[in-house]
Amino acid sequence: MKRKSLFALSAVVVVAAAALVPVLWSGGDNLHNGTAMAATPADQAALIKKGEYLARAGDCIACHTVRGGKQFAGGLPMATPFGTMFTPNITPDDQYGIGKWTQDDFYRAMHTGRSKDGSLLYPGFPFTSYTKVTRADSDAIYAYLRSVTPVNVPSRPHELKFPFNQRNMLIGWRTLFFREGEYKPDPTKSVEWNRGAYLIEGLGHCGMCHTSINAMGGPVSSAAFAGGLIPLQNWYAPSLTSNKEAGLGDWETKDIADLLKTGVSNRGAVFGPMAEVVHNSLQYMSDEDINAMATYLKTIPQKSEAPEPLQLETSEKFGGELLKQGQKIYADNCAKCHAENGLGMPPAFPPLANNQSIQMPSAVNPIRMVLNGGYPPSTDANPHPYGMPPFAQALSNQEVAAVVTYIRMSWGNHGTAVSPQQVSDLRSAPLD
Repeated sequence: MKRKSLFALSAVVVVAAAALVPVLWSGGDNLHNGTAMAATPADQAALIKKGEYLARAGDCIACHTVRGGKQFAGGLPMATPFGTMFTPNITPDDQYGIGKWTQDDFYRAMHTGRSKDGSLLYPGFPFTSYTKVTRADSDAIYAYLRSVTPVNVPSRPHELKFPFNQRNMLIGWRTLFFREGEYKPDPTKSVEWNRGAYLIEGLGHCGMCHTSINAMGGPVSSAAFAGGLIPLQNWYAPSLTSNKEAGLGDWETKDIADLLKTGVSNRGAVFGPMAEVVHNSLQYMSDEDINAMATYLKTIPQKSEAPEPLQLETSEKFGGELLKQGQKIYADNCAKCHAENGLGMPPAFPPLANNQSIQMPSAVNPIRMVLNGGYPPSTDANPHPYGMPPFAQALSNQEVAAVVTYIRMSWGNHGTAVSPQQVSDLRSAPLD
């Protein structure tokens, strides 16, 4: 067998939004200890509420809070091929947090990728997308973060290999991959479409996972939203531009909105990193913002071919043997929920027949689901989701490869056979 590879360094999917509450400022006299103050207490309360919505929708907690730790105190390790980065403390603590930051300092970090002292920030902080966020929305997030409980915990320094630990080298990277500037609405599009584009491309920075990254850690702009392997998470963020993967060109807007808001729809369900995004973030967004995002995603140009991801190939003869073996394993373990014909019982049990996520070139996600199982996110609209049991202990590598091969090649699906070696590689992959 041979290996085809595509190096893709991606960050965790974090989808965010901005509320439509107006920001009211009365000038510099309302700046108290670096904290943005609105015209009246009621205005300030509204501003903080807007910022909380933005921070909640942006899933700031996901990166800036260690599981079981203090909210926004940072310290979450983010492993990369260049070493480990640690997220900073963004509570209003004067010593270790952003207590001495002004709203201008905060906006500069969001808009230009520079810290309070002017030092260059690493692009693990997605300022290349955040630069599109409006000043009003940045100020609202800042006001909210200044309202949370300060935590006196120092930020842990990054542990990056040489030469990646030399911040001055980021100047060259920024020249190649960073263009500063707030989002500019497209006058030929609707207000709703522009709202969705602003959320997806700006604070949402969805492209960080759904766009491949080159060897320099920069996005492949010609393949925006065309998918990419998240190697250190061992999940594949599928292409949104190809109907062979997760292209949305033939989806109803309602199905896209349902998937974003609840994690399940008549077309499928989300698992893995995207389930966390829905659980922590998207379910709290307004219906108007969710519909705007769905409207924009629906119009992303579709391409006939998706980029070629990491995939182990097996011979046609062995693939036929796996297909036959997988049919029995499917009947014994899967048909009760997903039906003999693969149509399932959506939205509780998603269909496998004609399911792009099953038959796309990368088999990473279906293999991980069979091995590890999982649940769609628990949301207000779907508080008790049906789950997928793990089969890692019950099935061997070849048996997992066989059943995944069967579902990828049956009922009109056009996937390819899966190698037991690929199952072996993913069996020890981290669960989050």
